[in-house]
Amino acid sequence: MSIKDNLLEIKSSLPSHVTLVAVSKTKPVTDLMEAYQAGQRIFGENKIQEMTEKWQQMPKDIEWHMIGHVQSNKVKYMVPYVKLIHGVDSLKLLKEINRQAVRWRKTIHCLLQIHIAEEETKFGLNENELEELLNSEEFKAMEKIKVIGLMGMATFTDNQEQIIREFQHLKSIFDKYKTLNSVNCQLNTLSMGMSGDYQLAIACGSTMVRIGSSIFGNR
Repeated sequence: MSIKDNLLEIKSSLPSHVTLVAVSKTKPVTDLMEAYQAGQRIFGENKIQEMTEKWQQMPKDIEWHMIGHVQSNKVKYMVPYVKLIHGVDSLKLLKEINRQAVRWRKTIHCLLQIHIAEEETKFGLNENELEELLNSEEFKAMEKIKVIGLMGMATFTDNQEQIIREFQHLKSIFDKYKTLNSVNCQLNTLSMGMSGDYQLAIACGSTMVRIGSSIFGNR
């Protein structure tokens, strides 16, 4: 099946309240343009340099999402155009995003990454760190940051019960904080689920899925 066929099949299976981020990392611009011509406008990349090169070459009505782990010293390269930063996992990183956003006079939308997997390799805040961050005066003083949701990745396993348990855990954290309504924090997006587990994620309450290989084929 073509990229277009894959994309249209996935889109037709998603509920209307779920946003599809097409994970296009390592894929050539020709592949992205095939998805673009089939109507896709949101693309997710995990390397800032690669994302910037694609942004320069592609139509300007695309929403670019940074879905990978972000190094503070690279933030400045994507601030001019990035729409949403998914993997914000520290106050230090938020401070740098805010600093660059002030420079560019624009507000940057972010998702806070929560550690839900049993694997030690995944990045993310635990619940205590999340609460500490959201209640900190430093965070409240950030004028150009808007936290619009949470993001998390389940353990890479065939154990579906475990994946569901992890997704439900993230949903419960999201529900706990979604009533929090401040100038720079209004949680309306729950990003969880990838090619292998997005249906489970949606069943557990996800409103944004990141799908790559099911659209573009395996890397």
